[in-house]
Amino acid sequence: MAQAYVTETGNGGSEPEPSGSGLRRRLAELRKDPGIWRRGIVAAALAALTALVMIFHAELPNDVGNLGSLTETFLPWLGLGVPLLLAAAVYRKSATALIAIVMTAAVWVNLFGGLVTDKSGSGGNLTVATHNVDADNPDPHGTAAAVAKSGADVLALTELKGGAVPIYEKALAGTYAYHSVEGTVGVWSKYPLSAGKPVDIKMGWTRAMRVTVDTPFGQVAAFVAHLPSVRVKLNAGFTANQRDNSAAALGAALAAEPLKRVILLGDLNGTMNDRALSEVTSQMRSTQGAAGDGFGFSWPAQFPMARIDQIMVRGIKPEASWTLPRTGSDHLPIAARLTLKK
Repeated sequence: MAQAYVTETGNGGSEPEPSGSGLRRRLAELRKDPGIWRRGIVAAALAALTALVMIFHAELPNDVGNLGSLTETFLPWLGLGVPLLLAAAVYRKSATALIAIVMTAAVWVNLFGGLVTDKSGSGGNLTVATHNVDADNPDPHGTAAAVAKSGADVLALTELKGGAVPIYEKALAGTYAYHSVEGTVGVWSKYPLSAGKPVDIKMGWTRAMRVTVDTPFGQVAAFVAHLPSVRVKLNAGFTANQRDNSAAALGAALAAEPLKRVILLGDLNGTMNDRALSEVTSQMRSTQGAAGDGFGFSWPAQFPMARIDQIMVRGIKPEASWTLPRTGSDHLPIAARLTLKK
């Protein structure tokens, strides 16, 4: 005779059902439930929409409020919808929603999973850093001292307020023997600098420059840029036209650079996903994408949500990329370790 799993006891109770048997019974009940495919349609639709936005973000129009660029700026954050929708699918006991959510998670992992892992190496013979120091920084001396401790051989600063430049020059003089400032951007270096000049990014005043760094491993062209800010306005959407025009001008300057080894540092007010920066990103390699550990978000400093500060290279091997501790600025400093071959 087959063993009974539930037997009546003398006091009217019952023996507990084996856990494995109980799970099988509940799964069997769900399989027999015709509503398992009909419930959770809204959650499934939202998951599918999220996946489609991630896959086809480049097709989103920029004609209305630069919707495409706005979405691409915060694209990784769409992944937050996965656990929320998963909870809804489980609550609703919906197989349809569960399948859609698993597919959405797979899309996110395919796009951004590589950024989560640590790709940094131990090599490198040149360390560089960049920091938007914030024109309204209440402690420029402390900010300068903090970034000097980064160990960077070449340091780029953007949003330099005219009256604060002497403070940075004095605070960094003990670490960097050479520096060059053009407008609101500057380069400090342990190695000699030459051929420093402004780069016209169509703004009417100088917010970009180019300088040659004479390293022990040969010459490198260093570009520093602070592209125009973008704004999100209820009546205008994502206003980025000036930033986009400046990005195109910067891309043209990079393309015309005769030196084979090029470093771009600065605040580009855009992420690597933003199509508006394609004139730049198509010819330069992101150190964070190639050798970073995590997303490396740099703005805003109090709760970083996007990496709009960039270190990009051409003809140079990235070894590691990371963010530095917060200073008095509204941006985090970022740094990278590179390998220059003689």
